[in-house]
Order: sequence, then structure tokens, then C-alpha cells
Amino acid sequence: MQKKELRRLVISALLLAVGIVLPMLTGQIKEIGDSLLPMHIPVMLCGVLCGAKYGSVVGASLPIIRALTFGMPPIYPNAIWMALELATYGAVIAILYTHLRLKGKIYISLIGAMLAGRVVWGIAKAILLGLGNSSFTVRAFLIGGFVDALPGIVLQIVLIPLIITLIEKLRLKEES
Repeated sequence: MQKKELRRLVISALLLAVGIVLPMLTGQIKEIGDSLLPMHIPVMLCGVLCGAKYGSVVGASLPIIRALTFGMPPIYPNAIWMALELATYGAVIAILYTHLRLKGKIYISLIGAMLAGRVVWGIAKAILLGLGNSSFTVRAFLIGGFVDALPGIVLQIVLIPLIITLIEKLRLKEES
């Protein structure tokens, strides 16, 4: 295994562990977790730092591991739609961040990933709830995906670029 791949694997494992522990700060209270979105941050950081492959695997496995370990989120349907949503965040932010050559690319990558992840979340939730004879309306999608999640969205827009900027500065300092 190459040094670079080993480093990505270690960072991914660390961010997976952070994603498992971080929701405990919300006290496992669903409404607070739905609002602050604590699992999103380590997944998106993983995508930027380690690439699409690692970001999507960490994103897909995180809610499933938490569901099996702590019973939160419930495995069906929540952990399933969250796994699809988080895998999308990890992959899309990595792809955009890697290929964009613009100043402020972290913000564009982050917002692109947020939109793509929410679309996947909405589709997965509609399908899974439809299987259980429950409906998921466009209004419920907008409220759940954007209005209720607004504090978490703001937190991500502030925190993720800050962390990535600090890491990039440390890398540059380390290389010189």
C-alpha cells in the first residue's frame, strides 16, 4: 500500500469515528440531529481530504454503523436514505473540489454536494416511504431538506471551509 493511500485510509477511519461520536453531542435527540446534521461534516471533510471513493464509503457506512451500534438512526428507513444521501455528499464534494480550478472552490463544491445530497435524500425517502404506504410531499422535502436543516447548513458553510483552509495552510507549511 502506498503512503498516500495509507494516509487516506487513516484519515477516513478517523473521520468515520468522528461521525460516529459527533451525533452524541446532540444527545441522540432526533430533532436536534435533524437540525445540526452532525454526520454530514466528517463525511464532507473526508470527500475533500481523501477523494470520492473514501468520501462515499464513509458516507454510506456511517449511518448504518450508527444504526447497528446505537439504534439511531433507525435502520429502516432512516439509515438507508441517510446512507445514500451521505454517500452522495462524500462523492460529489470530492469530484467538484478535485476538478474545479476556481478561487472559492470549496464553497461551490460544498453547495453542489449539499444540493445533490438533498435531491438523493428526497428521492430515496419518497421511494422508501412509498414502500410503506406513506407519502412524502414536495412541501415535506423542502421543509425537511432546507428549512429544518438551516442551522446545520449554516454550520457546514462556516465550519467546512474553515477546516479545509486550515489544513491546506498546514500542508503548505509542512511542504516548505
